[in-house]
Amino acid sequence: MVLDYNRLMSWPFRDVVRHYDDKDTILYALSVGLGADPVDPRQLKFVYEKGLQAFPTMPIILGMTDTGFLTDPSIGIDLPKMLHGESSLTIHAPLSPVGGIISRMRILDIIDKGAAKGALLYFERAIRDAESNYPLATERGCFVLRGNGGFSDDVRKTPSPRAVPDRAPDHVFALSTLPQGALLYRLTGDRNPLHADPSVAKGAGFERPILHGSCAYGIAGHAVLKVLCDYEPQRLQRMDVRFTAPVLPGETIQTEIWQEHQGSALFRCKVIERNRVVLDNGFVEYAATNAASDSRGSASH
Repeated sequence: MVLDYNRLMSWPFRDVVRHYDDKDTILYALSVGLGADPVDPRQLKFVYEKGLQAFPTMPIILGMTDTGFLTDPSIGIDLPKMLHGESSLTIHAPLSPVGGIISRMRILDIIDKGAAKGALLYFERAIRDAESNYPLATERGCFVLRGNGGFSDDVRKTPSPRAVPDRAPDHVFALSTLPQGALLYRLTGDRNPLHADPSVAKGAGFERPILHGSCAYGIAGHAVLKVLCDYEPQRLQRMDVRFTAPVLPGETIQTEIWQEHQGSALFRCKVIERNRVVLDNGFVEYAATNAASDSRGSASH
């Protein structure tokens, strides 16, 4: 399919308001593996309305709004062949468990890798609290448009990502995904049929529907929050990752973490069943203690 670069770069993005309630907050947390131990109070606070807290990577799915450009035929994006390439979330303030957000997207760049390799669409979303207008998070990411390369004569290279250390990880933590995990996660907002319809998945070159990239991101966030932050959501400040292979629902995601400096770490994720790296070049920033993060987020509301 031919991508209309000029029309895409001038797409009229707008502010979009999304309200959510405790059911949405609980559904998101369940879909990224919280509640697997239903008597662990550190997990229960994300999946039970008594003392409910929002899981810190939830802005990723709340901000997924104003995406009409993806299906507009005049743009020409080959949606079944689109994959999530990179995802980064910088958290400015804790998300309320019930409330509303304002999200606005903008496209930063589109890089043509050639007709055989597709294109990379880099974007940013600013996410604010709908009531106070206070900034909650900034999401940056990349969509891999596998069916849209060759629209330009300007074929460019991309910067090299961070590499994990060539030594054994300091921490390893595995989380199982559910066979129906993609069907559950799509109820949080991303209804791309690639994750539900076997015929669409096969047409895109997969043996079966795959797990959403943003779901795998949230599962990595679950591992990082447990290992580095003892399930204290206010301590997570930033998380970047690059998607290198799809996850099949039902597989086990093992997160390997290297602590390089105080308050930051590198990580990657493998699926144990295939010994395949599925998320790589991960980077996380976090507050060393909850008291430090409380002062960072105290002005949010």
